[in-house]
Amino acid sequence: MRRRSVLIAVPAGLATLAACGDEGSDSGTASSSASPSASDTSAAPPPKIVDGPLPAITAGTKFDEKPTVAKGSGEPSDQLAVKTVIAGGGTTVAENDYIQANYLGQVWATAKVFDNSYDRGTPLLIQLAAGSIIDGWRYALAGKKAGSRIEMAVPPTWGYGTQGNEQAGIKGTDTLVFVVDIQAAFNSKASAKGTDVAQDNVDLPKVGTNTDGKAPAITVPKTDPPKDLVANYVIEGDGPEVAAESTVLVQYQGVLWDTGKEFDSSYSRDALTSFSLQQVVPGWAQGLTGKKVGSRVLIVIPPALGYGDQPPEGSGIAKDSTLVFSVDILAKM
Repeated sequence: MRRRSVLIAVPAGLATLAACGDEGSDSGTASSSASPSASDTSAAPPPKIVDGPLPAITAGTKFDEKPTVAKGSGEPSDQLAVKTVIAGGGTTVAENDYIQANYLGQVWATAKVFDNSYDRGTPLLIQLAAGSIIDGWRYALAGKKAGSRIEMAVPPTWGYGTQGNEQAGIKGTDTLVFVVDIQAAFNSKASAKGTDVAQDNVDLPKVGTNTDGKAPAITVPKTDPPKDLVANYVIEGDGPEVAAESTVLVQYQGVLWDTGKEFDSSYSRDALTSFSLQQVVPGWAQGLTGKKVGSRVLIVIPPALGYGDQPPEGSGIAKDSTLVFSVDILAKM
């Protein structure tokens, strides 16, 4: 069994695609309550991917522009209808990758929009993995490229199942139509992208600047640790700044100041990590707030902003340890 991250202060996870709005709104806030459980999504066999039918996109036809989609005509397919409306040239999406995307979802039979990210002004950041997202998305988006607009019609079997989603006004017999603009895709080898920043303080750890998907080396000096939080750029990206309430997608490695021994790493698990900054130790939240997406950041966390005298059981972290992290900020939501 793979080790879980010790960073999380409370159980964390990305908002699932079941981010459905109130009945009178097409831009509701995120909610995970309607997401199919892992057992529901794994019960159905893979669908056959077919070309249609799919309703026309009548307005908002450019990439990343909020679309208007016509009502479905006639009976939808009982399989998964998928169309690449705009072909992108970016990274190819694979199952278990994370994607950042804007999307709109509506009911085939009525054209009622039950959710969209365009009005929220915040794209979805989610993993294409069983139990994280409805199966229709997993099967429809695998193999597509970032920069693409994909339209799909998802039958209940690969959507919300026979239970539907009462909160969103989705019945157990409803086929759902989605338009998805894939802004970016991230796999387990993703790294920071930016400009190297001088690391000239001899009293602070040095972090490698490789961007090949391998863990950067962290060299801790044989000096006393700083008493205050340190959060310095190693590589400075040019993306948007992380806010205190952001959810971030990261690669990271953590070592102990006293020994230099690694105690946690997304690289070791060969899996990216995503969490809300409101769900992690204070040193992480404070250290990443204000930093730019695309950056690699050195964070040195004193005990008072880490685990203090209550480190996670089995973590290898002693009481009152100073923690050293290298963090690549890949995306935010």
